[in-house]
Amino acid sequence: MPALRRAVAVLDYISEACGEVSAARLAQDLKIPKSTLHGLLSAMEELGLIYRDRLGRIQTGARPLAWSRDFVAKSDLASAFHRYFNSPQAQQGILAGYTMTMTILDGANVVYIACSQAHQPLGVTFQVGMRLPAPFTATGKILLAALPEAELATTFAGTFPPPLTRLSVRDLAALRAVFPAQEARGYSVDDGEVREGMICLGAAICDHSRHVKAALALSVTRPEAKAAQISTLGMALKGAADQISHLLGAP
Repeated sequence: MPALRRAVAVLDYISEACGEVSAARLAQDLKIPKSTLHGLLSAMEELGLIYRDRLGRIQTGARPLAWSRDFVAKSDLASAFHRYFNSPQAQQGILAGYTMTMTILDGANVVYIACSQAHQPLGVTFQVGMRLPAPFTATGKILLAALPEAELATTFAGTFPPPLTRLSVRDLAALRAVFPAQEARGYSVDDGEVREGMICLGAAICDHSRHVKAALALSVTRPEAKAAQISTLGMALKGAADQISHLLGAP
């Protein structure tokens, strides 16, 4: 059991750090003795749970991806995402050609459960299973705004994720301050909070009981956003989220 818990902790740490991890950093931050960690990493590498790149950094291996694909394949949310974006309506609409993603909330993070990549480089490659701090993402802002106030406060009790860029919100008060505007317009905005120069818009996806279950996002570079107009893309995104909600049984 201790070894299993440590292996899961290692995988969680690697996924949240987006792969910029060394064995020394793991030992220090997870407080695992170096000799114990060496054996654990060797076993995890042998089983395909991790691998080391040419610079010696530890990355998530292919085996967890196979598990995540199985989970996502059984998910109504991911199925509705792909069903909508594979439809003629979506492929001929204003959102065609943009990077689209869907996330769910997991504590203080969002987890990506569906992605459709555009050809334009964004500086971030979204992948199924990827995790990011929710307060900085467009989908996270939508999902966190839907939480009861007590649950929101508990989620960030005593801690708030460190900023990813100089534009990231710095605390819970700053996060709360963006909620009224995003509610009024129907979509959220991440303006360089995950990656400077990248703008993401988010919209809520609801189930049959009108509860927010996931969020849909569109990601563009700043020049693309200026050319296409944020408000136009935002309303189109909200429309797509409403259509996906309808596929899930929302009225």
